[in-house]
Amino acid sequence: MFTRPLGALCAALCLAGPAFAQDDRIIVQSTTSTANSGLYDHILPRFEAATGIRVSVVAVGTGQAIRNAENCDGDLLLVHAKPAEEAFVAAGHGSWRRDLMYNDFVIVGPEADPAGIAGTQDAEAALARIAEAGALFASRGDDSGTHKKEMALWSASGVSPEGASGTWYRETGSGMGATLNAAVGMGAYTLTDRASWISYENRQDFAVQVEGDADLFNQYGVIPVSAAHCPSVKAEAAEVFAGWLLSDEGQAAIAGHEVAGQQLFFPNAGAE
Repeated sequence: MFTRPLGALCAALCLAGPAFAQDDRIIVQSTTSTANSGLYDHILPRFEAATGIRVSVVAVGTGQAIRNAENCDGDLLLVHAKPAEEAFVAAGHGSWRRDLMYNDFVIVGPEADPAGIAGTQDAEAALARIAEAGALFASRGDDSGTHKKEMALWSASGVSPEGASGTWYRETGSGMGATLNAAVGMGAYTLTDRASWISYENRQDFAVQVEGDADLFNQYGVIPVSAAHCPSVKAEAAEVFAGWLLSDEGQAAIAGHEVAGQQLFFPNAGAE
């Protein structure tokens, strides 16, 4: 486990104020799910008003966000693929990593439910049924955190869907919103994080078909990019933002983000 002591985080947070009032904008490499859900629109005005630090968010799949940070194209990572995050820190690219918040993944699909998976709480069994039925499935296919989770679930199900690429298994190579649009357009099942699903408006006859499996847990982590690896990184300001996210104020701001009366992310910085 790669962590930063809470005392050090609090010390970094206390640096915020006039010293950062004129600081250049920091870059957060993040996921499409956090950006598309409106989370940053909700929390960043509070952080920027409190600290004077401006934040720009680059929203891409987790795999691309990590590669961007490895190339020193960002000051902070906020993504959701814990093994890849821990490897990023172990390789010296990140200073430390902490759990930040969570929600879950769900499998959504058309009301007709051609694979007969509605109400299933076993995600691996549901995917096996989809493959057996040859029912359409839309995959992001983009090395995002969602795609990494999907591939882990397929592996656990004993199915290798790549061999069916272009038939019942369709890879979009796109973000979550575009993949949901594609799934709805072709009547295909897909795996999505719940925040993206709640925020998605073009559902038509689609509904959540599979939920409640412990394997669908979706953990997000925060990682400042290492100044030892990237000398140009704005390490001090990034540490302040990370500290704020992990503080009581930041955690409350995350918990307060709702769409249609539903909380999208659940803070768990103190759970490690």
